[in-house]
Amino acid sequence: MSNHPLLKVEISQLSIAERIQLAEDLWDSILERQDELTLTDAQKQELDRRLENYQQEPTSGSTWEEVKQRLGFS
Repeated sequence: MSNHPLLKVEISQLSIAERIQLAEDLWDSILERQDELTLTDAQKQELDRRLENYQQEPTSGSTWEEVKQRLGFS
């Protein structure tokens, strides 16, 4: 059994598809209550910094394909 009191199954016993669905369902449940999420001042400043960098140089980042390649996923 899982160590989490709300989970009644061992996560490793689920198929990959079932685990992906579980992760999606969990994320969706968080998004439904996103008004409860709060950011620290440091997080807000970092997001502002990243947004400003992007606005100044929108092509300076990496594409998703480039990131996957760097990580060895493609």
